[in-house]
Amino acid sequence: MRRARRAPATRGRAAARDATVQAPSAPWVPRTSRRETIARVGVAVPWIVLAIVIVAAGGIPFALAMIGFSVIGLAEFFRMTIRYRPMIPVALAAAAAIVLAAHYGDQFQMMLVGVATFPALFLFAAAQGRREGVTRSMAVAVFGVAWIAVPFAHAVLLRELPLHGGALVIDVLVGTFVTDTAAYAGGRLFGHRPLAPDLSPNKTVEGFAIGFIGGTMGFWFAGLYQDWLSGIDALIMGMCIAALAPIGDLFESMIKRDLHVKDSGRVFGPHGGLLDRLDALLFTIVAGYYLAVAFVY
Repeated sequence: MRRARRAPATRGRAAARDATVQAPSAPWVPRTSRRETIARVGVAVPWIVLAIVIVAAGGIPFALAMIGFSVIGLAEFFRMTIRYRPMIPVALAAAAAIVLAAHYGDQFQMMLVGVATFPALFLFAAAQGRREGVTRSMAVAVFGVAWIAVPFAHAVLLRELPLHGGALVIDVLVGTFVTDTAAYAGGRLFGHRPLAPDLSPNKTVEGFAIGFIGGTMGFWFAGLYQDWLSGIDALIMGMCIAALAPIGDLFESMIKRDLHVKDSGRVFGPHGGLLDRLDALLFTIVAGYYLAVAFVY
């Protein structure tokens, strides 16, 4: 009796493979995406709570927190520019001094610290006997202090304004982060035309416009509960904050592109480094202080 011939095993495996390929994709969100979203929220919430606590505390605790943020931001920046051998000790000391000058003095004392940084850089370089590349080393250190520490010192100046300093810091934070969130959501939903493809390919003109409107309205809405800030003043301040926020973001993107770095660090976990999250604030907090002096005081 002749036995029936069985199909080769390879044919069965091929059929199973085809069935797998042709199977419809699942309609739900992949588990990895949900895990990433939960991780992002889990990292963001403690930082938001910390921001509220230190702003409410003010005084020395707020100044010390700004020194801590300056040190973290400078550490990320110097990690990206380590090949230029930046003068890290001088930059960190200058950052702490300029924030303390803002707390105990004003812009004049901050300027004195900035001027004193240059002879300190010279003495540091001379003590090390360095000659080759010393200009780049000093330039990177000064750039880091100016870009990172000076804005955090202005946050102290803003918080130290009488009566309304804490509320103004919150207003700037709200305007900045609403701008960023609205721009991200608007770009994902309606974005077509790239804003600056060479710097940040994911940013779009539509996202910028929606972010500008959202940030302006966010600052204005926060001002509705403050009888010392008129609606027109809040609207103008909100427009300035919303316009500067994406510039601060693109500024950091340009630096990272030049240094061939994707993220500045991992302080915020899946959100990236401190500079990645607070790049816009480094511009808006400075503007917020001078706008507050112009419109409120």
